[in-house]
Amino acid sequence: MMSLAARSGAFSPYMQATAFAVAGPLKPLVPGVLVNSKMVLLDPKKPFLCRESLNGQSPKTGPALTVSINACAGVRFAHTDIKVPDFADYRRQEVFDPHKSSQESSDSRKTFSYLMTGATAVVGIYAAKTVVTQFVSSMSASADVLALSKIEIKLADIPEGKNMTFKWRGKPLFVRHRTEKEISAEEAVNISELRDPQHDKDRVINSSWVIVLGVCTHLGCVPIANAGDYGGYYCPCHGSHYDASGRIRKGPAPLNLEVPFYEFLDDDTVVVG
Repeated sequence: MMSLAARSGAFSPYMQATAFAVAGPLKPLVPGVLVNSKMVLLDPKKPFLCRESLNGQSPKTGPALTVSINACAGVRFAHTDIKVPDFADYRRQEVFDPHKSSQESSDSRKTFSYLMTGATAVVGIYAAKTVVTQFVSSMSASADVLALSKIEIKLADIPEGKNMTFKWRGKPLFVRHRTEKEISAEEAVNISELRDPQHDKDRVINSSWVIVLGVCTHLGCVPIANAGDYGGYYCPCHGSHYDASGRIRKGPAPLNLEVPFYEFLDDDTVVVG
């Protein structure tokens, strides 16, 4: 009678450290011998390597046995030589003892966690607020630009019936000191006849002073003061006529001259912007 030992597969060299070949259902790992007698001599003191004899021999969880019909079986042992890291330095003293219930210290641990979370949130929100404030402030106008956004005018330097031109935000600014005759004439105008209806009182704070931008509403030209058919402003480019209140009376301009924001500090000083 002849008995053949099962041969390991192609991955046997890589699995020798963790796996051992055992007998499958149809291929027992018995050294093959050829004898003349009808009996096969086996050593009864030597353990027979099979799935049943190796099952449960692992020091921890037992070996993992795999058996197939047409291939040799395998058993995998646990790696007991791996050193498990010690995390004692990262554990709290309240839960360091494994035999002590962690419920006794849960309130204090929760309080600490809530305090740390709240403090981190407050610091994060304050930091975000600071970053946003600095970012928005960086986009605002600088001090020199803000200084040019306003202009202070001494009205005592402008005689009655005259107009003076100032530069404000890169545009001409007309400041006109009107006479009583001009005031009466502009207030008596029928606004229903105007192209851009607007009463004189709606365009001035003090009836003696008219402050408008010197930019024609047609194509942006600069009108001439104390000129035109209505004694106010005249744009020679395309023939737009404005009255002494800066309202369009004749020509292609569609709108009245723009009135900027201004306020009187006193009777002789006005701030535009």
